[in-house]
Amino acid sequence: MKIRVGFGYDVHRLAEGEELWLGGIRIDYEKGSVAHSDGDVLIHAICDALLGAANMRDIGYHFPDTSSDFENIDSKILLKKTVDLIATKGYSVGNVDSTIALQKPKIKPFIEEMQKVLAGVMGIDQDDVSIKATTTEKLGFVGAEEGIVAYATVLISKD
Repeated sequence: MKIRVGFGYDVHRLAEGEELWLGGIRIDYEKGSVAHSDGDVLIHAICDALLGAANMRDIGYHFPDTSSDFENIDSKILLKKTVDLIATKGYSVGNVDSTIALQKPKIKPFIEEMQKVLAGVMGIDQDDVSIKATTTEKLGFVGAEEGIVAYATVLISKD
């Protein structure tokens, strides 16, 4: 068995009037991500981690924000396509460990639902999707509620 790890990172600006999508679910909040797609930073970080682990470049290479094909696209579709892409090299997802950094809203009440949705899209057990949340103690653009950041580490394997 061959195993590989990958790391992903994504950041989006927050603005009033935009929708906030995290981990494949919509969270009701006054601000949301400004993006070409739905702006789900968590899914984007996971996609980058998976692609990096498989040495398949990055999310922008496969799903460019210059293409109308991906305008306002549901990021769960991008995640499924990414899982399918790494499968072309014989890889499957082992587990995901992720962290979302944002000042508000508190996302603890949404983590279990996010885990369930992401596990379903990737075809893995919910227990194999770790999502943590943190603030930046009101420091920087995240602390000023101007943006949101997500980090993800993944393990992939093939027989």
